[in-house]
Amino acid sequence: MIKDIVFDFGGVLTLIDTDRALQRFRDLGIEKPEEYINAYLQSGPFFSLENGDITAGEFCDALSAITGRTITYEQAKEGWMGFIVNVQTEFLEYLQQLRPRYRLSVLSNTNPFIQSWALTKDFTPHGKSLADYFDNLFFSYRMHCSKPNENIYRKMLENGKMIANETLFVDDSIKNIDAAAKIGIKTLLVTNGEDWRAELEKRLNEEEQQS
Repeated sequence: MIKDIVFDFGGVLTLIDTDRALQRFRDLGIEKPEEYINAYLQSGPFFSLENGDITAGEFCDALSAITGRTITYEQAKEGWMGFIVNVQTEFLEYLQQLRPRYRLSVLSNTNPFIQSWALTKDFTPHGKSLADYFDNLFFSYRMHCSKPNENIYRKMLENGKMIANETLFVDDSIKNIDAAAKIGIKTLLVTNGEDWRAELEKRLNEEEQQS
């Protein structure tokens, strides 16, 4: 029986646009941002930030060194926010229906720039933050570990007091899904920008019938 449902953030709860983020960082002076930026896992200082190895300030310093110009916190945040097209508010409303029956969590490769917006009332038009919809928030930069490293899933299970085969993980990356499945977590692969609610309901019904 499923007791915990864990959702990815970008690509599941929010529509993301990697190309727009790439352009914003080009505008900041990074000649080839595609060498650092990916829809699922970053590299260089972008990875170091999301993995919690450097602070937001150190990330700005790293971008300043790459571009040869001073990059401010707000400029870096504007670049990262290029990923976010919109928040799928209808999905968040659907989560309110799930919450009486399941514990809900987020597991995301993310960073303090994006979360400085998501964890405020500016996250939705209703004045609610991401934290208002979930029981647990597991962020890579806080956990010092990133998907698809299996350790992040093990830390999530331990810290959230979850049981792998009673947990369903929803993500839009096959690598992340495969890594979770390897340690016994049940998974659902979805597509960025698509409505996954019916598919999730079907899966939950199937799991309930099997229990």
